[in-house]
Amino acid sequence: MEKKTKNPLKSILTIVISLAFAGFFLWVALKGLDFKVIQKSLSKANYWWVAFAACFGIAAYWFRAIRWNLMLEPMGYNISNSNSLWSISFGYLMNLTIPRSGEVARATALYGVEKVPVDQSFGTIILERVVDLVCMIIFLCLTAIFKFNTILSFYQFVMEKKDEKEKFVPNFFEKQMMKLGVNDFDSFYFYLKLGLVLLIVICLILFYKFKKEKLINFGKGILQGLTSIFKLKQKGKFILYTIGIWVSYYFAAYLVCFALPETSGFTFDDGFLILVVGTFGMIIPASGGIGAFNLAMKYGFMALFISMGKSGEVGGEVGLTYSFISLPLQIFIMLIMGLISIPMLAKARNAVVAEKKFVE
Repeated sequence: MEKKTKNPLKSILTIVISLAFAGFFLWVALKGLDFKVIQKSLSKANYWWVAFAACFGIAAYWFRAIRWNLMLEPMGYNISNSNSLWSISFGYLMNLTIPRSGEVARATALYGVEKVPVDQSFGTIILERVVDLVCMIIFLCLTAIFKFNTILSFYQFVMEKKDEKEKFVPNFFEKQMMKLGVNDFDSFYFYLKLGLVLLIVICLILFYKFKKEKLINFGKGILQGLTSIFKLKQKGKFILYTIGIWVSYYFAAYLVCFALPETSGFTFDDGFLILVVGTFGMIIPASGGIGAFNLAMKYGFMALFISMGKSGEVGGEVGLTYSFISLPLQIFIMLIMGLISIPMLAKARNAVVAEKKFVE
């Protein structure tokens, strides 16, 4: 069997790009911020609420682990809940190093302890993402219904700010391009995007040409994983665990609000907006959501404060304070669960090897 060689340059490049994303969004979020205000708010926080929120964060892992078992069952795999949990935890840990690498790492980890083919388990992971997207759309609809005035107020605020800044002020990149003779930036950005799309299409065509057979076989395995939802033996449990995951996500986000005096009066429906905005921030491929999540929370809390007739600037500061509690909490859970998963998976893998030798 041919050994796959990892490309260290690709991994390093991915990490550098994700760190660049994180650095950029963090710079935008913190630009013009008075750190003393954040320090003061953090010192007044009630961290018992943060610990309570952490319980829901960990519960989401457990619900996801059991739900994954239900998805693998129709393909003839009855895996242990613990192996499922630690494989998921290991995947999240990998996401902290290389964004979006966790899905493959999770499927590979499960293969090591349960011998479920990677392509099939990866198919169920993609299916998970589809189900989670549907849940996200439901929360987005709830936010649009209950927080419509908040969204409208923030939109009007942004439009007013935009009108104030009608004069074109070139950034550093645009200044360099102007030195090269570029003045029409609308056309420049259009052709730049068009060129990137064409480059991606060409890369995909070349990749398919040289990896056609592997892609077809991998695609068949993924398809088998995706169609497992139609063969679920315990549909009711699947729905319940899915609800459990997103209810846990909701309370893990909402309960942190009670840790800060400025947000302790936030209503139940405010939590919908916080969850949606935070999820959007975590989708961006920045290391651990750093920067992107902070910026998302800054704007989300600005919207909430503006709709309450309060200062948007103060709201932005509170949003950043919230993000400096909520994001480290998420990363802490990922690190703890992920680090525990390494010896647990190693122990399970050794048991599989020992059993195989005994049978032989």
